[in-house]
Amino acid sequence: MKNKTAQSLVWDDIRVFLAIARTGTLSRAADVLKIGIATVSRKIERLETTFGMPLFLRHQAGYRLTEDGKELLEKAKAMEIAASSFLLEADTRIAISGKVRLATTETFASDLVIPSLPTLQKNYPDLTLEITTDIHTVDLHRRDADLALRIVRPERGHVTVRQLGKLGFGLYGNKDYLATCSPDILRGKYEKARFIGWAETYSYLPSFRWTEKNLKSRPLSVATTSLNAQLAAVKAGLGLAVLPHFIVQYTELKCISHDLGIDQSIWLVIQADLAHSPRIRKVADFLAEIVFQNQGKLSGQTGINSVILPD
Repeated sequence: MKNKTAQSLVWDDIRVFLAIARTGTLSRAADVLKIGIATVSRKIERLETTFGMPLFLRHQAGYRLTEDGKELLEKAKAMEIAASSFLLEADTRIAISGKVRLATTETFASDLVIPSLPTLQKNYPDLTLEITTDIHTVDLHRRDADLALRIVRPERGHVTVRQLGKLGFGLYGNKDYLATCSPDILRGKYEKARFIGWAETYSYLPSFRWTEKNLKSRPLSVATTSLNAQLAAVKAGLGLAVLPHFIVQYTELKCISHDLGIDQSIWLVIQADLAHSPRIRKVADFLAEIVFQNQGKLSGQTGINSVILPD
């Protein structure tokens, strides 16, 4: 006999559950899903009835996940990814052609998106992906791109926004430079350390603020406008730098602090009026899938070459 709970589950109810978990209110979830608030309320009540337990705590300020809801959240996200993957596979025979403009960071483009492109290209040979990596000047509000993969959530524009995962950061140096440093550096004492970081134009980045705080009014050894330049400077032994874990994994650099408290969300941003375009949806599903597949590396849960603090 089939499980009655499984028989009663409706995918639309799972979508509503995810929307409320992400937005925190029925009204915002309704806006995201483009359905009525009453429909959202009815679907989440039906889902809670199916599971036989409350999934949200209701407050004046909005909805907050219960402990049971939190346990179901990751499973619901996995279902969402699986559903997207299923649709991608089911639609492979549909003729998808034309140009899609993607704005993203240079590191996401070179280390995440482009290595995975052969699969997309094989399924949709007539689809052209135009990748812009000068994201500092790209504005979806001005329609400079169709969609974006970024770590700064947009605050304006008629766009749909979806969180795909987390990008973890650590403090890195090469072994030759670290050999010249006091062991105190492994205990978070950076008074004599040289730092490599972002130029002033990137002062809005958490990694810039973290470095500035720990410099304590001292100047940077090297300031750059790209992560690749910072990575090269660390490899050259010019000092320490705050770097995303995933771009360091195939180097010999050492991580001396794994969790700096500045991990950032990875956002998929799409022009709202293009969200249902078949070719845009194919690229969006592709991006969601590769972030999901690489989440361990992106978050820093796997592949880190850490320095062990001596006793």
